[in-house]
Amino acid sequence: MTQKSVFAAIVGRSNVGKSSLLNKILGQKIAIVSSKPQTTRTRIMGVLTKDETQFVFIDTPGLHKPKNALGETMVKAVKDGMTDVDVAVLVIDAAPHFKVDKNNIPSAETELIERFKAKKIPAILVINKIDLLKDKEEILNIIGIYNAEYDFDAVVPLSAKTGSGVDILVGEIEKHKKDSPHFFPDDELTDQSEKVMVAEIIREKLLRCLSKEIPHGIAVDIEKFYERDTSEGEPILEVEAVIYCEKASHKGIIIGKGGAALKKIGSIAREDIEKFFGIRANLKLWIKVKEGWRNNRGMIHTFGLDIKEN
Repeated sequence: MTQKSVFAAIVGRSNVGKSSLLNKILGQKIAIVSSKPQTTRTRIMGVLTKDETQFVFIDTPGLHKPKNALGETMVKAVKDGMTDVDVAVLVIDAAPHFKVDKNNIPSAETELIERFKAKKIPAILVINKIDLLKDKEEILNIIGIYNAEYDFDAVVPLSAKTGSGVDILVGEIEKHKKDSPHFFPDDELTDQSEKVMVAEIIREKLLRCLSKEIPHGIAVDIEKFYERDTSEGEPILEVEAVIYCEKASHKGIIIGKGGAALKKIGSIAREDIEKFFGIRANLKLWIKVKEGWRNNRGMIHTFGLDIKEN
């Protein structure tokens, strides 16, 4: 049986559901999800192997106008994520916060479409969140607007939340497969290390539990990560992590009154870590202030947020 592979870049604006879609396709959560913009900070590869075909999905940050060095790095991740792929998947919101009429396409999506044209990348248009669309006929208007801008190979309305239409999308992506050896072990789900996955789990809980402004100035660094046996002979995962924030005032908010906020964040993060690894975990969190780290390329590299060369 000849092995085949297909590389697909998942691109779009922030909060259109790119990471949720990747998680649903894989049937396993490898990318964190929150309602806050720019949740995904770097390029993430998700891997799905079905029979002879290996799908490699490249999840990218939402395209936006960068305001600091971290933002510039994220935008670079989007552009680099479309390099040497077999197909691009442009994810848009079925219920956008703008009036749908002629030529009314967000600038970020226009920029992505122009990149498709310049690189002659085959592309699939995904209209996500159809479960939130009251008038399903509106889908036809959306399709007309985007097809006028680019000759998409396919258009797939779907819901990453419910899974409706996701199998259809995978089928459309599979049409772009090529004869090629598999680039990852068949049972592998992602290129992310275990330490990175744990740091992202913790950051997701921070995003969900804290106010709107603080999370963008937060990073998580795993200082200790190892498995040991308890006195009863049961395996336990020991994790020690440092939460970095940009302002001293933010440190108090993260800790919360009497340490309540940090305790809650640690508790729900530990539950997810235990679920992901299938063993008990002991999680210890510390907080440090590092002003302006998002403009410090050395810190960005330390946190693993710059581009990883393959």
